[in-house]
Parts: sequence; C-alpha cells; structure tokens
Amino acid sequence: MKPMYLSIQQKETGKQIKKLLMENGYTVKDVQSAMGFENPQAIYKWISGRSLPSLDNFVILSRLLHTSIEDILVIDGDIVSLRGKYFKLSVQ
Repeated sequence: MKPMYLSIQQKETGKQIKKLLMENGYTVKDVQSAMGFENPQAIYKWISGRSLPSLDNFVILSRLLHTSIEDILVIDGDIVSLRGKYFKLSVQ
C-alpha cells in the first residue's frame, strides 16, 4: 500500500475555529480565560491560521465548543480504514 498524505489546512482551520467561537458566543478573551493563558496571542494565531493549537489545547477547545477535534480541523485528503497501516500527515 502506498503512503497516504493528508494536509491540515491551517488557514481554513483558523476560519473554522473563528466560526465555531462566534456560533457559541465566545470571544477570544473567553477562550483565553478558559485555557488560563496570560495573553491572547496564541488564540489570535489560531484564528488567523498562523499556527494550530497543541493537542492538549485542541481537546480543551473541542469541549469548550461542544464538538469534536475532527469538526474543528479542516483536512485535505481522504482518510480510509488502514487497519494497522501508517499514513503521513503534513501541516500546511
């Protein structure tokens, strides 16, 4: 089986985070407070698509937004059942 390459679309994921925040009535300051951040720069980087949350922060964000991490991420590529096979993930 050939390796599968998936791409997380950072900018589109940022747009999705911003959309979900608005839909749930949260501000950047609300997320900053919920995550215990001293400043909001990381959150602004997420919504602008300049960076992605860490896995820990994705879990917190998904619970805050009442959704799954998969519903936050925008991924380019098909995910198939691999049953013990590996695939490569790239971030753009």
